[in-house]
Amino acid sequence: MNKIHQFHALHTSEELLFLGNAWDMLSAVALEKAGFKAIGTTSWGIANTLGFSDGELIDFDQHVSIIRTIAEHVQIPVSADIEAGYGEDTATIVEHVLRVADVGVAGINIEDSLKTQKGLREVGLHSNLLSKIRTALDTRGFQEFFINARTDTYLQMDAPLSETIERAKAYVDSGANGIFVPGLKSDGEIREVVFHIHAPLNVLSLPGLTNVHQLQQLGVKRFSFGNAFSDKIIVALQKNAEQLIELQDTSHLYEDLQKSHKRLSMNKI
Repeated sequence: MNKIHQFHALHTSEELLFLGNAWDMLSAVALEKAGFKAIGTTSWGIANTLGFSDGELIDFDQHVSIIRTIAEHVQIPVSADIEAGYGEDTATIVEHVLRVADVGVAGINIEDSLKTQKGLREVGLHSNLLSKIRTALDTRGFQEFFINARTDTYLQMDAPLSETIERAKAYVDSGANGIFVPGLKSDGEIREVVFHIHAPLNVLSLPGLTNVHQLQQLGVKRFSFGNAFSDKIIVALQKNAEQLIELQDTSHLYEDLQKSHKRLSMNKI
C-alpha cells in the first residue's frame, strides 16, 4: 500500500485521524517519532519561519521545496496545505496541485477564501476548480490523492451553518474527498454537518475544542491543530533565549536532557 492509499484508508478507519501539523523537516520527524500516523503541513507555520505572515506571501517554489523536504524525510503520509492554490486562474492552480502531488505527498488542503480581497470564492466557481483538480489528478495517475476541501464560512460569516452544508455538498460532488471547516466548534453544529455531508469531516483545534475522543463521538473523522504547535514552539524558543540573557547561565538548557537520561536509566533497571 503506497502513501496515497494509506492516507485514504486512515479516513475510513473507525478511529479518528489525529493529524500532526509540521512546518519543517525537524518538526515532521518529531511528530512521526511521537507516533502520529500522518502529517499535514501548516502554511502559517511555514510562512512564519521564513518571516512572513500567512496568506500566500512566500514564493510558491520555495513552499514546494519545503513540502518536498518534509515528504522525503518521513515514512508516514503527508498532506500539503496550499491555501487557495497560489494562483488567480484555474489553470495555474491545477498546475500547482500537480506539482505538489509530484513531490510525494498524499493529499492537499485547498480553501475557498479569496486572497486578494475579503470573502469566499463563489460556490460554483470553486466547485468547478475542484472538479478540474480531480480530473487532472486522476489523469496523472493520482486517483486516490486526497483533496481536503476547506471552507472558511465559519471564519468569515455570522450565521454560517447552512452555507457550510451547501458548500460541503457541492465540493464533495465536485471530487473532494473530505471537508475541512476551521472555526466549527459547537457539538450541535458539528453533528449537523456530519449528518448532511457524505465525506470525512476535518475540524481544527481551538480553545474548548481539543479532545480527540469527544470529537470522534460526534462523528468527526480528522482533527488537526494547524499552527498552534508551531506557535507554542516559538514561544518556548523566545522564553529560553530570554532566560539565557536574564540569568547569564545555561544550566536550564540541560534540565530536560537530564530528565530524559534519568528515565532511560530507570527503564534499564
